[in-house]
Amino acid sequence: MVTASTVQLTVLRGRDDECAAIRRLLNDLPAGGGALLLQGEPGSGRTALVDYARRHADGCTVLAGVGLAEEAALPYAGLQRLLEPVLDRARTLPEQQRRVLRRALAGAGCPAHRRLALSMAVLGLLAAAARDRPVLCTMDDVDRGDQPTAEVLAFVARRLRHLRVAVLLTTATDAFVGGIPGHRLRPLDDRASAALLADRLAGQPVAPPVAAVLGAVAGGNPQALVDLAGVLTPGQCRGEEPAPAAPPTDGGLGRAYRSRLEHLPAETRRVLLLAALDEEGEPGTLLRAARAAGTSVEALAPAELAGLLRVEPGRVTFPQPLARAMVRGAAPLAERRAAHLLLAGALDGPGQRLRRALHLAAAAEGQDPALATELEQAAADDGVGGDAASAALQRAAELTDDPARAAARLVAAARYAWSAGRSHRARLLLRNLPAVAEPTVTGRAALLRGELDLRGGRARSALTALLAAADTLAGTDRALALGALVRAGEAVCFSGDQYRYAEVARRAEQLRRPDDPPATELLSDYVAGVAATLRGDHERAGPALRRAVVLGGHLAGPALTPAALTCAAAAGLLVAVDAAAHRLAERAVELAHHRGELSALPRALELRAAAEYWLGRHDAAADTSREGLRIARDTGQDNWAGVHLGMLAVLAAVRADRDTSLRRIREIGENPGGHSRPRALAQWALAVLDLAAGRHAAAAARLTALARPGTGRGQVLVQVMATPYLVEAAAAGGDRAAAGAALAVFDRWASSTASPSRRALSARCHALLAPRGSAEAEREFRAALRLHPADAGAFERARTELLLGRELRRSRRPRDAREHLHDAREAFTLIGASTWAEQAAAELRAAGESVGAPDPSAARLLTGQQLRIAQLVAEGATNREIAARMFLSTRTVDHHLRNIFHRLGIRSRTELARALS
Repeated sequence: MVTASTVQLTVLRGRDDECAAIRRLLNDLPAGGGALLLQGEPGSGRTALVDYARRHADGCTVLAGVGLAEEAALPYAGLQRLLEPVLDRARTLPEQQRRVLRRALAGAGCPAHRRLALSMAVLGLLAAAARDRPVLCTMDDVDRGDQPTAEVLAFVARRLRHLRVAVLLTTATDAFVGGIPGHRLRPLDDRASAALLADRLAGQPVAPPVAAVLGAVAGGNPQALVDLAGVLTPGQCRGEEPAPAAPPTDGGLGRAYRSRLEHLPAETRRVLLLAALDEEGEPGTLLRAARAAGTSVEALAPAELAGLLRVEPGRVTFPQPLARAMVRGAAPLAERRAAHLLLAGALDGPGQRLRRALHLAAAAEGQDPALATELEQAAADDGVGGDAASAALQRAAELTDDPARAAARLVAAARYAWSAGRSHRARLLLRNLPAVAEPTVTGRAALLRGELDLRGGRARSALTALLAAADTLAGTDRALALGALVRAGEAVCFSGDQYRYAEVARRAEQLRRPDDPPATELLSDYVAGVAATLRGDHERAGPALRRAVVLGGHLAGPALTPAALTCAAAAGLLVAVDAAAHRLAERAVELAHHRGELSALPRALELRAAAEYWLGRHDAAADTSREGLRIARDTGQDNWAGVHLGMLAVLAAVRADRDTSLRRIREIGENPGGHSRPRALAQWALAVLDLAAGRHAAAAARLTALARPGTGRGQVLVQVMATPYLVEAAAAGGDRAAAGAALAVFDRWASSTASPSRRALSARCHALLAPRGSAEAEREFRAALRLHPADAGAFERARTELLLGRELRRSRRPRDAREHLHDAREAFTLIGASTWAEQAAAELRAAGESVGAPDPSAARLLTGQQLRIAQLVAEGATNREIAARMFLSTRTVDHHLRNIFHRLGIRSRTELARALS
């Protein structure tokens, strides 16, 4: 067992706001007092915060009390213990107050009509004690002690503005909050939980997946994390053994809950245990089980008053996340088994088969093959998935006496766990497989291991496992074997070992049959199309990939899966049918959400973001990538977290948002290999930043290094996406050979598609490589403008306008250049691409036009051309002069000026000048 640190830790993880509030309370004491109420479940750190306040109460008299359940029936017992150190100051009180105070603290109580006098006496006593030095008065667990003490302290806490007295109260319930500033202690986030574990396990590092699991088990409860750290073994720290499923019942949190439970009636504890074991919280089930136990749900009233659970018309809930686990853990094994059997007997209706089987399994001793089969069938019949199905099949495996059958059930449990995004749990289940598993089970296990490695950080080792899985499954389940080869192809592409895709395609072709169902045919076509694309054979790639897109659109029934839809979406991107690819990826995302298949989401979201990039929806692509990043991190998919970070870096760089782009690149870290997709996306982003800053040679060098066609290594597909930037950088830097080679690859792809946007980019690239000032350059630029879709891709069209305007200006045609530069500046301004708008403005100035910095408020309301007209009006130009300078008709200027007045809500040129001043 790992020995947790016994050193007193003074850093309170995740409680910065509460610590700051306590410091403010103490710092304000010289000028006047105040109060603070801390609310939180047991173990949330309330007592630690009280200790923090006492440590920082320099120069204060500290009165410390704690509410005791043992004294809850003794009026003013808590108040007596709290005030005892300063009772000698009672002589300064008025006689009437002194008598009522002494009577109450002596145990004689306080009549209702004298309670105000008693409360004023306590307030006066604290004021007297504070004359010499400020007073900090703390009462921990105020809700557990006697109610009269709590009422007096609440009265006092609301009347401290002019006294040098601070009152700090803590409670586990929502009581006593009126008029007292409060802080509800929230669960620790993942970072604070991991830091707390590191504090407690100094010298024994915890694997990140283990820290995430422990954080989830603890529910962000600090004491639960401390207790868990105290029972971890070295194997659990390394992730080689399952982590505890709940905090230990003999830890600090367990003792706190046991103390609460011991003060409840025995009948209440019995029904409370039934409620804790019934995950669904269905009142009808609890009612029937309680009746079978010879009691009723009314026995829960004391537990409800204590805040342990809440009984509502449609559901019984535990407001404190860990209360359910603590109630279960505190009960003896025999009582838990009896309660499970009672609940199983209460579950005999439709749709309750799995719940009944789980309760019977929880009460079972030893192996029970019949119950194991019932669990497996119930999970299938009830249509559950994710964590519930995984838990059911794991328990079924434990009850199974046939090792081969147990192995099959464990693999199925692991697959369900991975589908729900529990990668660490899936790995642990696979680790416990019996060695006697059948070939099909072995193949399924290898497939799952390979998929986990592919998504979780070991793409090259994943390839070996996936190819082995395909070989093992080829004779028994061709569809699964093809699925393994699809994943193997993803591993090849992720790592940048493109030359190995030919092997994947060869194996997939051997599995193809003429009578394959549509879902299997889709996978075969997809692998064949990707292989042909990577070797530049677009004549073969196009038909195969288009068939995959069509097949994906017609999937239905069991064949309709997120995995199949993502293959179809990826195929759509490779043949540049962006709208279809987006629909397929969006459908995959919706289906994965609906089925709870969280592990499928990062890949589906990656493809949706790529489709949105090509459609020119950069903001939507960034939103999609942020969602993909969050889910990838939550599900332990480090590789796909890197992909989404890379895409976010590219999208920020395209908008010339240098700080955001560099921050995303730093988040990728050093783990991805030199040719991995995240690393390639990071290099693309850096190259775009170089290009925006005028470092053309550096940008071209970065993009040229993304792939090496002669060796089959590198990220060919990323380089193709980035080719327009590579050509622009290389042409400006003088390396036209590198630009021409990259453009040849891009052209072969673009010409094989029917995409106007790809052809527009190709034409723009040819224009950049044409001789400067030539008719060929202008012809290609104008062809690009005709091809850019009118309903999408505003950014790329604006980039083409900017480059054409620059070409015309440098060819000594400033008048022709200004029209395109105005359009570019207007478009960039409207979509918020300020750096590119500034470049267009700089070109306009170089073309002989005076362009000032736009007023931010006006920039939000006016188009680029309207803003330029408004600026000239503000400078005093007439409409005729504006028309001459901007090469417009006076009628057009009049029209624009009316729209400007309407948008800005003004009526005169004087008001316009004032608005822009």
